[in-house]
Amino acid sequence: MESKELKSIFLDKFGDADGEIRVFSAPGRVNLIGEHTDYNGGCVFPAALSMCTTIIARKRDDGVIRMMATDLGEMVEGNIENLGAYKKLRWGNYQFGVFQELKEHGYPVVGADMLFHDTTPHGGGLSSSAAIEVSSAIAMAALGGIQKINHIDMAKISQLAEHHYIGVNCGIMDQFASAMGKKDHAIYLDCKTLEYELVPIMLDGYKLVISNTNKKRSLADSKYNERRAECEQGLEILKTAYPDITCLGDVSTEMFEKNGHLIENETIKKRVQHIIEEDARVKRSVEVLKGNHLEEFGELMTASHVSLRDLYEVSCEELNILVDEALKIEGVLGSRMTGAGFGGCTVSLVREDCIDRFIEEVGNNYQRSVGYEASFYISDIGDGGREL
Repeated sequence: MESKELKSIFLDKFGDADGEIRVFSAPGRVNLIGEHTDYNGGCVFPAALSMCTTIIARKRDDGVIRMMATDLGEMVEGNIENLGAYKKLRWGNYQFGVFQELKEHGYPVVGADMLFHDTTPHGGGLSSSAAIEVSSAIAMAALGGIQKINHIDMAKISQLAEHHYIGVNCGIMDQFASAMGKKDHAIYLDCKTLEYELVPIMLDGYKLVISNTNKKRSLADSKYNERRAECEQGLEILKTAYPDITCLGDVSTEMFEKNGHLIENETIKKRVQHIIEEDARVKRSVEVLKGNHLEEFGELMTASHVSLRDLYEVSCEELNILVDEALKIEGVLGSRMTGAGFGGCTVSLVREDCIDRFIEEVGNNYQRSVGYEASFYISDIGDGGREL
């Protein structure tokens, strides 16, 4: 929906009143390669999508925050004096978590009417939650009178809201990509230092096709925290050989080859191996894309999926079917799961003249295998969070 239509819905839901109506947006993201490396201090390579959360917002003077979504019928209401009280909301808790974190970091938090419109699929691993968080942070900071918004601060605050309010100890990648994305660029991000580089993406006759399993990711949050704990155990063991390291991102493949044997638990060793090798794949991917070597990038994508499936064990039957079927199609250079796993989406690098066949054959074979349909998206790489 266009902003004009959304403003009309806003006025219908919240009524006509004094105050400027403003429009804000932040995108979902697809991670091209570098999965589960972010919370281990490694590198990632995400791109912002054109699918996004749009907020129509108007400041209030009474400290009340009222929120609705275009696809939900009920209104959620809270007060800026009691922001910690809304953690158990079915919808709205992410926003209130952001508002509380903003307040704790000294940002002004004001009453507001806010209408949310999402085009990023929920539960698909494309970070619809980060789109909601970052758009909420930018909107509230702007409504509170901040003229020049620090987008990296908005990403950090959104991440902390998920840690403290939602209870998911996520890395920074999703929020950073949503806040800092740029059209037709991916972000090469060092998650330890937050140093980043915007890398132009020139796909030269290829497109990124996102395939959604449409499987509810019931295990994602619990397994995410479990994997994080396993990585922390592995890190502590490697510190006996390398006392100066602070995260697995500090460990090179050569260092792991030399002292990986110190990790006697095979499960923990597999988790650590994935992180270190995946980090190397990210760095190599940036090199090959700068050189426009798309075939090698496709091979790295597929190798990433194999590692996520066999070493990190966060894939599932549905994701594996989508990847396996994708790789059977002529014109597909690579395919991998993207996101936390246990459902969600894959991303494939597909030649443009093969996309229709890709969607038909992968879709039909997936439905025959699992009994329900996958969804497919061909999304452009878009800009990060902003006021429109």
